[in-house]
Amino acid sequence: MSHLLGEFECKLDTKGRLMIPAGLRKQMPEAEKDGLVVNRGFEKHLVIYGRKEWDGIMEDLSKLNPFEEKNRQFIRYFMRGATDLSLDAAGRILLPKSLLDYAGVNADVTLSSQFNKIELWAKDAYDAQLDNVPENFSKLAQEVMGNAERKRVDV
Repeated sequence: MSHLLGEFECKLDTKGRLMIPAGLRKQMPEAEKDGLVVNRGFEKHLVIYGRKEWDGIMEDLSKLNPFEEKNRQFIRYFMRGATDLSLDAAGRILLPKSLLDYAGVNADVTLSSQFNKIELWAKDAYDAQLDNVPENFSKLAQEVMGNAERKRVDV
């Protein structure tokens, strides 16, 4: 599941199931076989990873020194609520209630593709965040990307 593309508005059913949009399912054919993992995001949202991506993150975390308190704290918080997901025959996933509560998700959600993962937001929280556009987006782009080693032609 790499370089996913798209933003999708969806609805959860009353049981907390989410139908993965067909356009997104086509981009991650391994999800049906390997499954997905959902976890808390750094802001009040959820993040959905493909199994291989999640395993890579776990490999990185396993290299942290467990004798350092900040590492233990980070691992505990990062892993809190992580849950395996399987697509059912209808292409739905069942999201844990505890994670939905954490993200403030009710029925309306936005799925936002982020390279190798999918962010799942309560629609109103996602809209509010994106309505807060930086005053000078060009300046932000320069600060974030201006010194990055460029391998492609500028846009």
